[in-house]
Amino acid sequence: MNKRLIPLTLLPLLLAGCSMAPDYQAPATGVAASYPQAAAQAAPVADLGWRDFFLDEELRGLIDQALAQNHDLAVASANVERARALYRVQRADQLPIVTAGASATRARVNEPVTQTGNQYQVNAGITAFELDFFGRVRNLSDAALESYFATAAARETARLALVAEVANAYLTLLADRDQLALTERTFNAQKESYDLVKLAFDRGARSLLELRQAETTLETARANLAAFRRQVSLDENALTLLVGSPVAVAGDKVLGEEGALLVPALPEGLPSDLLTRRPDIAQAEHNLRAANANIGAARAAFFPRIGLTSALGTASTSLSGLFESGSKVWNVGADASLPIFDFGRTQSNLDVAKAERDIAIATYQGAVRTGFREVADALAARATLDDQVVAQTALVTATRETYTLSKARYDRGVDSYLQVLDAQRSLYAAESSLIILRQQRLSNLVTLYKALGGGLSDRAPA
Repeated sequence: MNKRLIPLTLLPLLLAGCSMAPDYQAPATGVAASYPQAAAQAAPVADLGWRDFFLDEELRGLIDQALAQNHDLAVASANVERARALYRVQRADQLPIVTAGASATRARVNEPVTQTGNQYQVNAGITAFELDFFGRVRNLSDAALESYFATAAARETARLALVAEVANAYLTLLADRDQLALTERTFNAQKESYDLVKLAFDRGARSLLELRQAETTLETARANLAAFRRQVSLDENALTLLVGSPVAVAGDKVLGEEGALLVPALPEGLPSDLLTRRPDIAQAEHNLRAANANIGAARAAFFPRIGLTSALGTASTSLSGLFESGSKVWNVGADASLPIFDFGRTQSNLDVAKAERDIAIATYQGAVRTGFREVADALAARATLDDQVVAQTALVTATRETYTLSKARYDRGVDSYLQVLDAQRSLYAAESSLIILRQQRLSNLVTLYKALGGGLSDRAPA
C-alpha cells in the first residue's frame, strides 16, 4: 500500500472521533395503557386530513386563508428557517474551511548593509481546523440538528392549533348567531305580549302589576338582544384576527348538527399512536435529544482541543516570478490546548448541560401526560355531552308545551300573567342551553381531533 495514502485513509477516522454523549433512552411517562372510555382503535386520527374532517365548505375556506395568512404561523415558519440555517452553520464546523490569500510586502533592512526587498505570496490552505477526536463538534452539530427538528415540530404544533382555533371560533360565531336569533324571536314575542297587556291595561282589564311584569321581561330581552349583537361582532373580530383578513360568513348559516359541519365520529388512538403523532410531544423529544448531545460536547471540553493549520502556495521576490519553477511554498502546523485551571468553568458548563437534560426529561414527560389527559378529558366529555343534548332537547319540548298551556290558561283568565312569564323564561333558558350544548359537542369533537394529532395534513393519505 502506498504510504502516502495512509494519512488519507485515516483522515475520516480522525474527523469522526468518538462521542461522549450519554446513550439516549426515552424516559418513562407513567401513562396508562389505554384511554378511559376508549373503544377499539380504528384508523389513526392523525391520518384524517382536516378537509376530510371539516365538511363545511365555508369553514374549509377560512382554514385555508388562516394557514396562508396567519401571523403566528408565519413567525413559526420563519423560526424553522432560522433553525435550519443555524444547523448548517454548526454542521460546517465539522469540515475544514479552505481559504485563499495573497500578500505583498516591501521591507528595508539597514544592517549590515542597507537593503530594500519585495516579497509576494499567493496561497490556499486550512486555518485552525479542529480535529474532533472527542466528538465535541459533532455533538454540537447533533444538538443543532435536534433543535431544528424541534422548531419544525413547533411549527406543526402551531399549525394544528390554528386549524382547531379557526374551527372553534367559527362554531362560536354560529352559536352566538343562533343565540341572537333566539333572543330576537323572544324579544318580538314579548313585545307582542307587552302590547296586548298594555292595551288591556288601558281598557282596565289588566292590573298595573301585570303591565310592569310584562315590561320587565321585555326590557330584559332588549338587554339580552344588545349583548348578543355585541358578542357576534366580537366573534367576527376574533375570526378575522385568526384568518388574517376580513371574513364574511353567510348570514343564513346555522350551527346545525355534527354531520352538517364536521364528521360525527372519530376513531380513538392509543398512547403509542399519540407519542408519534402529536407534534408537541415530538418537539419535547427532540429538545431532549439536543440536551443529551450538549452533555457530550460539555464532556469533550475536558479533553485537549487539537487544531490543524496548513497552506500551499507560491512565493517570490518579484511579481512575475510567482508561478515560476521553484517558487512553491507550504507549511503544516498543529496546536493543542487543554484546560488545566479555569476556576470551574468547564465543570459548570457540564453541570448546566446535565440540568438542561433533566429539564428536558421533565418537559417531555409533562408533554406526554398532558396529551394523554387532553384525550382522556375529551373522551369523557364526549360520553356525557350526547346524553345532555338528548335530555336538553326533551326539556325544550316540555317547556315549549308548558308555555303554550300557560298562555292559553292566561287568555282564558284561569292563571295569572306571572305563570306565563315563568314559562316564557324557562323556555328561553332551555333553548339557549340547548344551543350551548350543541356548540360544546361540536367543539369537543374538534378538541378530540386536535388532541389525537389531527389537522396536520389537508387530506388523508391514499
